[in-house]
Amino acid sequence: MAGNLRVKEVRVGGDGTRADRLVICHNPEAAERDASVREHLMAHLAELIDGSDAWTARRRDELVGTLKAKPGLRRYLRRTSSGLLRVDHAAAEREKYLDGKWLLRTSDETLPADDLAAGYKQLIHIEAGWRDMKSALGLRPVFHHREDRIRAHIQLCWLALLLIRVAENAVGDTWRNIRHELDRMHLVTLATPDGHVAQRSITAPGQAQILAALELPEPPRFFDFTLGAEDGDQPDSDG
Repeated sequence: MAGNLRVKEVRVGGDGTRADRLVICHNPEAAERDASVREHLMAHLAELIDGSDAWTARRRDELVGTLKAKPGLRRYLRRTSSGLLRVDHAAAEREKYLDGKWLLRTSDETLPADDLAAGYKQLIHIEAGWRDMKSALGLRPVFHHREDRIRAHIQLCWLALLLIRVAENAVGDTWRNIRHELDRMHLVTLATPDGHVAQRSITAPGQAQILAALELPEPPRFFDFTLGAEDGDQPDSDG
């Protein structure tokens, strides 16, 4: 279906009872990300336990204790019968079959499988929007006492979030990447004996693509021309 998402419907049970309707979703791009993250975690874990065979049992226990707060690393760690630390490649092999996959369960018999998957993705976007409003947009804390000001604050944050989503949909990239690319555009003030001028940096190819996708013109190259003072207006060296 659209959005690089694959779905498959499976029904379990039904012998005298109502069958469970399950929809398996698979995103190949997410699967690649999951595999990449797992490789980095396993490489980092291998560095942490490198040379641990020569450690004391207490030191190995301390390392295992610190990893309890890091489940991403902990699930790839195993201990041998003698207490040595090893990377659990078997666990990684089992986990790779779940890369980019999630399971939906529903009792709705009217919606097709692709609509169920699309609805779940919309729910993810809604939850991500609330997280953005509470973090990146600074919706909390709200230091207002009048109801009209609280409503205005929330509405402004909602409009900012709407602009973010419009930009992401138009460009086809995350707001983080869009902002990072546009942040590279700078305005520099040049001071010369003849005056001052503010000049913008040259538009990079990535910036040009973003502006074109958003149907926005490039900002002017020059701003704020200020001519230098006439010779007769120059202050004396003694003054």
